[in-house]
Amino acid sequence: MTQRLVKTRFAPSPTGTLHLGGARTALFNWLFARGANGKFVLRIEDTDRERSTEESVNEILESLEWLGLDFDEGPHFQSRRTEIYAAEVEKLLNEKKAYRCYCTKEELDAKRQAMQKAGKKPMYDRTCRDSGPNLGNEDTSSPHVIRFKTPIEGVTSFEDSLRGTVEIPNEELDDLIIRRTDGNVTYNLVVVVDDAEMGITHVIRGDDHLANTPKQVNLYKGLGYEAPKFTHVSLILGKDKKRLSKRHGAASVVDYREMGYLPEAMINMLARLGWGHGDKEVFTKQELVKLFTLDKITMSHAVFDHDKLDWLNAQHMKMLSDADLAERSLPFLHKKHPDARKDELAKLI
Repeated sequence: MTQRLVKTRFAPSPTGTLHLGGARTALFNWLFARGANGKFVLRIEDTDRERSTEESVNEILESLEWLGLDFDEGPHFQSRRTEIYAAEVEKLLNEKKAYRCYCTKEELDAKRQAMQKAGKKPMYDRTCRDSGPNLGNEDTSSPHVIRFKTPIEGVTSFEDSLRGTVEIPNEELDDLIIRRTDGNVTYNLVVVVDDAEMGITHVIRGDDHLANTPKQVNLYKGLGYEAPKFTHVSLILGKDKKRLSKRHGAASVVDYREMGYLPEAMINMLARLGWGHGDKEVFTKQELVKLFTLDKITMSHAVFDHDKLDWLNAQHMKMLSDADLAERSLPFLHKKHPDARKDELAKLI
């Protein structure tokens, strides 16, 4: 059997700045692809039309460029691929792997409340799955969503490179909505279609996506695609052991650039957030490409430490030539001394 070309992807939503968690996800995917002589794909998940902005797209591209994380394909935009998703939904309908659900919001709310009162997990009771309007004579002009027929018996399982085999009883999985009443397709469907169409072989992402994976595994099977290999990485925490946020300091990659940190130091710091190689702390990007492997990613939460970033920044500053450090320092010096010259600064350094 021919081995597939390794392809990873970074798929941010352009609804804000690129934060450290997203940057680490991009880095891990980039390192894995580069180390395997594979390809790194950038995909912009801009299906949230109201919150997605061109400004955020530009900021993401700017941040990746500053970090030196070049991509081989993309950026692909989900908003420009709607016809592809629509065709896949129709395929599932035609193959009886999906169905139209005409239950109103009020009916669904009542069903959930009844299940909660009975001590059950609130799920759709599959009223429309195999009866009534889905026997071939439905009025498709009436408001409805389209749901995927999740297997009812057995388990859904997948391999995670850190957790081994993960199994979820199918009775705990809902018949998820893949197309809303307004005609827009949902996240889990578009991710599966995109990853399959783009030939993604490895999905490396935060473990906040772990709950989505069994849903996506079933969609891969339903659409007849081979699922990628999954790695779910633990979240980044602040020193107070709470999820990293603005209160811990700079909120985005661009903030750190404006504060004067070197991209080499940021890459080094991001790599050490949940990955390691013995006792070594200082890495160049070239070293990381050679050394990075998925099995060295830790299961425990990574803690972001500003003091360590300061130390790493100092180490990487020492590696630069006087001329290079002068050139990088000049934009910051010009803010207070517009007439400063690179040759003079190099001598001072």
